Amino acid sequence: MQPGHRLGREGVIAGIIGATSVAVWFLIVDLIAGHPLYTPRILGAGVASIFGDTTHDGALVHVLVYTIVHYAAFIATGIVVSYVVHKAETEPSVLVIFTLLFIIFELGVYGVIALLAETELRSLAWYQIAAGNLLAAAMMGTYMWRTHPALRQEFAHALGGDE
Repeated sequence: MQPGHRLGREGVIAGIIGATSVAVWFLIVDLIAGHPLYTPRILGAGVASIFGDTTHDGALVHVLVYTIVHYAAFIATGIVVSYVVHKAETEPSVLVIFTLLFIIFELGVYGVIALLAETELRSLAWYQIAAGNLLAAAMMGTYMWRTHPALRQEFAHALGGDE
């Protein structure tokens, strides 16, 4: 398989793993709260309103809109992660830079959540979103870790440790 195809395939798989883990997490959270599909409905309504869609008020439409955007975003993220992992095979320092960028991105996400707390999204607790994001990162990372056994040595080398 050509490297570009492998990178894309791994990215799509990692993205689907991440998106599904978050979806299952929020399904569990919503079921415990007694409101199945509440989170994707609220987030879907928010996404629809960004695109100016106020004509579809149905919960199913909002869940569908959110699911499409959610999976697309995670697949794009998975492709970036796959690219970084493949790049790290020749330049291990990329892993440290990516780790720092991941932390900055996560802090930015929590900042946006804090801003959105004043809107209809106020019912979503930041720690539930944080847990979902960390779960997705762990699942995607585990997939990449298992797919690229040399990643451990590359990361140790990037941090300046012995191989």
